Amino acid sequence: MTVQLPDFRLEVYLGEWEFKARYHLTASDAESLTIGELLALGADDDRAAFDALGLGYAPTWGSDELRAAIAATYETVDRDRHVLAFAGAEEGMYWALQELAGPGDHAIVTVPNYQSMETLTLRTGAEVSGWVLRPENDWAPDLDELRALIRPNTKLIAVNFPNNPTGALPDRATFVALAALCDERGIVLFSDEVYRGLERDPARVLPQACDLSERAISVNVMSKAYGLPGLRIGWLATHDHALLARLERRKHYTSICNAGPSEFLATLALRHGDAIRARNRAIIEANLPVFDAFFARWDEQFAWEHPQGGCVCFPRYLGGDVTSFCRDLVDEAGVVLLPADIYASEVGAVPGDRFRIGVGRRDPEPALAAFEAFLQRGVDRRAGQARRS
Repeated sequence: MTVQLPDFRLEVYLGEWEFKARYHLTASDAESLTIGELLALGADDDRAAFDALGLGYAPTWGSDELRAAIAATYETVDRDRHVLAFAGAEEGMYWALQELAGPGDHAIVTVPNYQSMETLTLRTGAEVSGWVLRPENDWAPDLDELRALIRPNTKLIAVNFPNNPTGALPDRATFVALAALCDERGIVLFSDEVYRGLERDPARVLPQACDLSERAISVNVMSKAYGLPGLRIGWLATHDHALLARLERRKHYTSICNAGPSEFLATLALRHGDAIRARNRAIIEANLPVFDAFFARWDEQFAWEHPQGGCVCFPRYLGGDVTSFCRDLVDEAGVVLLPADIYASEVGAVPGDRFRIGVGRRDPEPALAAFEAFLQRGVDRRAGQARRS
């Protein structure tokens, strides 16, 4: 309780700019639905049930309906024993990572990562190593490198695929082998799967970790692939019911329970999940040629790459200091990007010339036009300086 957590760099940065800047070009979620659009996916009975919903407390585990809808997204998961709902994925990660590692233990996390995965694991007192994804390998995770990191006291391997911020996605054989390796060594695989379902190629959709291993934990949320972050509904799925029971007690100290209206709407969204994810994949598919054309025009300043999965990626800035570049861009043009130092790691190297950009929101053209105008002003300014010299 006395451990001090450092600033969550991403949240501090977006807290300053996300709702103040004109263009949020680094959004990590798919295009959101309105409540009306979501309810329209259901039947008249759903609308009537939502109108009649009482605003009392919900069960700490999550409603039966919500957990049934979550369980239906897995192959081997039981509603009553294998699912615990949380107020977003962050709450589930916060408690689970503290439960899974501690002083004297060793843990491994993917790098780059969503900061809380690394920071919380470090603050448990465990020793932590980074399983580094490298751009020269197309961000592909290397199982041989992972094997070299494992120690006799390794208790936890925490991964995020499709990866935030790189969009990296291992092939199926690698992911299955990862789960098998964890089982062989008695290690818990903690798998953040919040972008699953946004892969452009259906053949690249990975199995979920808790369907591969009795001890693995799958993390998911309504925020990313479903594009419904305002619901604040996430969950953990695992066959380890005893672990979930301990986490349910910990949840009493934070959210206690989720909001009933959010659970109702999340249940409805999950029942229509195939349609929602297909919609969001179509938005990404329509957006990528727009981004391709933009970065082709500015290929002397950027090395562009598609996300392999999810709706974010981590292209390279070729013009120098990416942090100053992103700060100038938002100051002068109102366009938010996340520079590489947001993803700095204590346990592995993250390339310092990258920035996160999102491709999952509709109508990116105005943001890209403002971005392009900013770049053109820079070109014109440098040309003027050259003439004067």
